[in-house]
Amino acid sequence: MIRSNIKQLVAFALEAKPRYPRASPWQVGHDGRPFMLPRTGGITYSVKVGDSCYGWMADHAEPGVTVQMIGNGATKNEENRALNQYVCVGNDVVVLSGAAKGARGVVTGKHGGVEHVIVDFPPRALDKISYADRIRLRAVGQGLELTGHPDVRVFNAAPKLIEAWGLRTSKGALVVPVVAEVPAVLMGSGLGTTEPWHGDYDIQTSDPELLATHHLDKLRLGDIVAICDYDSSWGWSYKPGRLMVGCVVHGDSFKSGHGPGVMSLLSGPVEAFTLKRTNSANVGHYLKAGRYRRRGR
Repeated sequence: MIRSNIKQLVAFALEAKPRYPRASPWQVGHDGRPFMLPRTGGITYSVKVGDSCYGWMADHAEPGVTVQMIGNGATKNEENRALNQYVCVGNDVVVLSGAAKGARGVVTGKHGGVEHVIVDFPPRALDKISYADRIRLRAVGQGLELTGHPDVRVFNAAPKLIEAWGLRTSKGALVVPVVAEVPAVLMGSGLGTTEPWHGDYDIQTSDPELLATHHLDKLRLGDIVAICDYDSSWGWSYKPGRLMVGCVVHGDSFKSGHGPGVMSLLSGPVEAFTLKRTNSANVGHYLKAGRYRRRGR
């Protein structure tokens, strides 16, 4: 068991509702071709954590149920800001109203810019959830520290995820399971953001050959990756000798500078980490969510 300050964390309730999918006019892709496709938001039946990031007839597809505080200027109001700041991957969720009342889910990511929280529910609950339903999220995780690794900062990770991830210490370094390593040159939209607990930044996918070279052409929603020469301590920025570890929260995009979004989980000097490559490093696998849920649950 990795040592942490979990017992000192504050847990409290936040509430939200499912958000309608965003509609938009024609856009132009990085190849110069116009497109108009389903975008972010919604109660999504066909896209789940564990599915490929690629191949969907959609732009920035989000798995499961996208929730937000609804109202004027919802992406910027105080309630929605609190929702996006304090909720962490692995937080428990329960439906408070409607036909799906009592159904339980789990947070699998947050999408910046649109300021969405992404939640996985069992298929039976998904069929009953409506856009009018109130959903309560048990927020806990921000402020988490790995006490044996003071150089590593933790973001957006609930105790449930930390405990299931299989982190351990070896020769003074934090051993972290990841699916792949992302070179700095591929990082795009989101750079410069100073609040890494509010969303994600994108792996650019306009160069398929480079993606394949680094084994990124098979990425799945929920995969945990290491981004080389980047630091999240005070915002996403290029910094040689640093490392960021995060999870993929949304699908590919046709837009220039965009692609699968990665949300920060850990950041620190490269020598503080030992990366362990494994295909099972996925938040869905650790949380038994999405395609990793047991049948009927």
